[in-house]
Amino acid sequence: MDIPALSIAMSMDKVNTEWGVAMMEKSLDMADTVSEDLTKMMESSVTPNLGQSIDVRL
Repeated sequence: MDIPALSIAMSMDKVNTEWGVAMMEKSLDMADTVSEDLTKMMESSVTPNLGQSIDVRL
């Protein structure tokens, strides 16, 4: 393999690796957000009657 072709192959490999890492970081951020939302939902289910009635006085 000649040097220019090797350089291009190495550059493409680096780009693919960086893209994979960026996608993994995005997936981890999304999982973190989902887990926080799930935790909030579970905490609110501890008091199941919360928000079931509204006290309205005129």
